[in-house]
Amino acid sequence: MLTPSQEEVLIQQRVAELERRFGDPADPDNPLGLDALLAADERSELLAEAEAELADFRLNAEFTPQELGGRLERIDTLGRVLRTVFRRDASLGLGYGATTFLAAVAVWAAGAPRQQRRVADLLLGGGRLAIAYHELAHGNDFVRNEFRARPVDGGFVLDGVKQVINNVERAEALVLFSRTDEGPGSRSHSVLLVEKDRMPPDRYRYLPRYETVGVRGCQNAGIEFTDCPVGADALVGRLGDGVELALRSFQITRSVVPSMILGCGDTALRTAVGFALDRRLYHRSVLDIPHARATLTGAFTDLLISDCLALAATRAVHLLPDATSVYAAAVKYLLPKLLTETAYDLSIVLGANFYVRDGTYGAFQKHVRDLPMISLGHAGTAACQATIIPQLPRLARTAWFTGKAAPEGLFRVRDPLPPLDPARLALVAGSDALVATLDGAAEQFTGQDAARAGEYAEALSALAAALEQELRSLQTECRDMPPKDRTVLASPKAYAVADRYTLLLAGAACLGVWRCQEPADDAFLASPAWLAAALTRLVKRLGRPLPALPEGWDGRLLDEVLGRYHESRSYDLYDTPIAGEAHLA
Repeated sequence: MLTPSQEEVLIQQRVAELERRFGDPADPDNPLGLDALLAADERSELLAEAEAELADFRLNAEFTPQELGGRLERIDTLGRVLRTVFRRDASLGLGYGATTFLAAVAVWAAGAPRQQRRVADLLLGGGRLAIAYHELAHGNDFVRNEFRARPVDGGFVLDGVKQVINNVERAEALVLFSRTDEGPGSRSHSVLLVEKDRMPPDRYRYLPRYETVGVRGCQNAGIEFTDCPVGADALVGRLGDGVELALRSFQITRSVVPSMILGCGDTALRTAVGFALDRRLYHRSVLDIPHARATLTGAFTDLLISDCLALAATRAVHLLPDATSVYAAAVKYLLPKLLTETAYDLSIVLGANFYVRDGTYGAFQKHVRDLPMISLGHAGTAACQATIIPQLPRLARTAWFTGKAAPEGLFRVRDPLPPLDPARLALVAGSDALVATLDGAAEQFTGQDAARAGEYAEALSALAAALEQELRSLQTECRDMPPKDRTVLASPKAYAVADRYTLLLAGAACLGVWRCQEPADDAFLASPAWLAAALTRLVKRLGRPLPALPEGWDGRLLDEVLGRYHESRSYDLYDTPIAGEAHLA
């Protein structure tokens, strides 16, 4: 049994090893560098040398549970490791790795031991899985899917089409969400694990590849089955369990994928900082322009906000499984939205260089194209909001201002976690410990947190009070929400309510992370400056009045932005050393 410190050292070593393998992205002679990755993107390919390096690293072991020979034990760690890949290329992060994990989760959650062993052996041998839940005709309303797996003696017969499946041709096995009963309702679908080498090759064919604006290296295509027989042992879980299994799996995948894509935001900010330092206008650097400085510190703050919510969501899978349903949807909705808006703000700093597709600034344009595509994924923003909205009235009545606040372990950046157990995940949230963190938060800045907050105490108390007031207002609205707004026919106002709720979760996560930091562990995260900046941005989004912050708060954040740039450290909660030449003055 490893101690917490030993476990953390091993995680850091894995991240460092990946960084070492990728090398300096700016080195033109690096076969895995920026030039090579951008050239592959222009060809709409994944860089073969990068895939080979990930195979040698055994990245698939990150997606395979420890008890089956892999390295998967913690969901927060998975997001942390995959950021290294997404920092270089979102297409590679999805095309080599994340897509396989999205498919494998269903097998880890409900597969028979034989199925789990087969998938583990496939992944650890360097193979791939592809996932086919949705259909173009029905979008995220997968309960209406028409693809059929007709039960027959000895198994099933597959008929129909699945479109826009990443890696459908390259994968050795597919996870198919299929209609197994013609009747309506949630028991009409099941999940099948289909291995291609066990199917008659003349009973299925691939459809043309879909070209996309972002993640161009991902090979999205379709597949059509015609009277294709598969064995009864293809069924994952029980017949008719498809919807329940999908919803349980989504809680894990929706939680962790946003954590991965923070790597894209990291590179976008790093590129903009480099531009602001290097480019000169009227004998002064772009960094001397107040708007440019504010944009860079704002982007950094948004990355910290995003990582606080990502941390809480991924750790909730282990610690608060009865609440993960709503947290997973919230983080999958809010993070891509925040990061996409942040990238747009940064594009203004780059000006015309935003359109450059190669060279030093090409990475920025690529990440701007990639981020919106990732936000669609297997659950778009509207689908995530539709998951949140029906749960809010009940949480407003039973959990807000009455339930226990989240445990400190939810906010501990490097602390250990209990083992992952998908069976504990509730399909509907029964508690809301994260938002309960806001109850009484303002008073704490005049009490136990006053000394740590220092000159920021008054402003932080006002900001926390604004969040708490917003929650009380939201509670009233949710209690009075019309029945129609709790269904798929919800009004725009209900979707706006869901948006406000996710911002409150983000604020609660920021408060929790700050309170759990010790100056000896991380002086920057323990300081109140970043928290004040983060809560200010969230309260501004909520349309509430803003208090004045102590003078110099923005300089403190800008110093951190520049320090991490010059010393090649990541722009997230982990402050990780990353590959690349340090830009020390």
